[in-house]
Amino acid sequence: MIKTFYCTLGKMKIKAISFKKVTKLIECRDSDLFKIKMSESSLRAGILASSFLVASPYSAAQEITQLKPQKEKSGQEISTIEQPRIIAQTDTSLQVKKATTTETSEVKSPAKALAQTPSYYVQFRSSGLTIQTEPPRYVKQANKTWLKDIDGWENVNWLDIGVLARLRYESRENDFRRKTDTVDEPFSSRTRLYAAVKNKFDPLRATFEFQDSRRFNSGYVLTNLEVNKTEFIQGYGELYFKDALGVDDLGNDRPLSLRAGRMAFELTDKRLVARNEFRNTTNNFQGYRAVLGQKNSDWQGTVFAFNPIVRFMEQADKANEAQWFYGAMFDVRKWSNVATLQPYYYLLQQDGSKVKYASTGALAAADKTNRNINTGGLRAYGIVGNTGIDWDLNYVKQWGTGNGQDHDAYGYNMESGYTFNHAWKPRVMANLGYASGDKNPNNKKSQRFERLFGFARPWSHTDYIQMENIRATKIRGEFNPTATLKIDFGSSWYKLASATDRWAGANLRDTTGKSGKDIGQEIDVRAQFPVNKYLGMVIGYSYFMAGDFAKATSQKVTPGRGADSHLVWIDATVVAF
Repeated sequence: MIKTFYCTLGKMKIKAISFKKVTKLIECRDSDLFKIKMSESSLRAGILASSFLVASPYSAAQEITQLKPQKEKSGQEISTIEQPRIIAQTDTSLQVKKATTTETSEVKSPAKALAQTPSYYVQFRSSGLTIQTEPPRYVKQANKTWLKDIDGWENVNWLDIGVLARLRYESRENDFRRKTDTVDEPFSSRTRLYAAVKNKFDPLRATFEFQDSRRFNSGYVLTNLEVNKTEFIQGYGELYFKDALGVDDLGNDRPLSLRAGRMAFELTDKRLVARNEFRNTTNNFQGYRAVLGQKNSDWQGTVFAFNPIVRFMEQADKANEAQWFYGAMFDVRKWSNVATLQPYYYLLQQDGSKVKYASTGALAAADKTNRNINTGGLRAYGIVGNTGIDWDLNYVKQWGTGNGQDHDAYGYNMESGYTFNHAWKPRVMANLGYASGDKNPNNKKSQRFERLFGFARPWSHTDYIQMENIRATKIRGEFNPTATLKIDFGSSWYKLASATDRWAGANLRDTTGKSGKDIGQEIDVRAQFPVNKYLGMVIGYSYFMAGDFAKATSQKVTPGRGADSHLVWIDATVVAF
């Protein structure tokens, strides 16, 4: 099994390698797929460098924001307060273009200005919501990397490749997600490898993404939120038809992509469907997906039918055959210069008789019930011309049955921001988020919002808050004092939507409602900067002050528990290209 192939640095053994044999193998003289010739010395250097990047779990770090401003073909900076409708990638049609904001995820090397393609796409500026691209940002086309300088690679435009390693240090004092008031200082590593073949055998394409996630030095029992060793998080075949759906008025192809296999991706604002990039492990699915249109075109859509993947820490992951997750989501862009619409619908079904595993990967002892949760919503966002004003609205409704109860829940998020016309690109914003909670634990109705496969990061840097039974108010700011440094900061206030339902992040509940609704306040600051084009850093701090509910319920579990919580984290991310 693939999980047995990994060995730590301390146990690695170097074996003699015949570089002449390897050179002949890589040349593949009789194949049209790899016409690559390398000298023995070049090959040796390449293999050693790749081995170092892949094997070392300590050369890692969190993906960080590209901080250099984008350039037009003329070389002039594109103002972030102008309508960003002219930016687009000239790469594959499924490659998401670079954002006009600085909120991205991986280290970026300085790039030459690309010829600009007319585009209907508008990049939203909402705080913490930038979705991971497809392929991910650490991935590059082979002949657009340093590999182009190796004989035979200069024309390899049919291969996308990427190597990323992230190492994170955390210091958590009085973590309210835990039952004890103590200090935990874990290290987490995540290594990713990506390869995709495109263009060469169209319409047939293939994509693979490998990930190894580990945690060290933690004082708590490890879970599949931190550990998922040597696993393929993506592996799918694809039929790609470049202009199957015609061409829009700006000349952009509307391709059709049909995919089958294991996939990881993000939709809308990531609150319901996300890879979960901050967390050490990744959400993924197995099944079928169709992608209609592309990022630059006047409209784009996706429809899918998946079994969610159950993650295991040591053994191979498995598709959850007890659950099916169906969905459809569209981007409607052309109709307005100041608003993009994203209608979406998801259906989560569970056959209780087939449930074998809980979401933790453990054998399921509970939750063997039938579930049928419908989720329908509409997101709208935009930038108001050259005013500097941006906005983002999302309303979602849920209905159906689950755990023997009628399900009736809803949620919304509203954000408005303003970007000043200044060299530092300062932006301020205010956000209000809500997800309903259960009103009465003793009846046959549940109003607790089901967050599906979203992630918690937009709600809280401490991971204390999820999209469930919550009312959150936020004020944030961000600025770029230099071309390579981004700083963001903010304050958030959290209350329960229903005093009788649980605080999901800490799994604390007072069914009487007598502990009130006040969870607490969080203040955070974060700095993101590249050290060079291969290494980027993130340093962050969060301070949480417990409210009446958090104090009362947590001290029932841990008498004398402190009311404050501290989190410091440092990420370092290394990319190969």
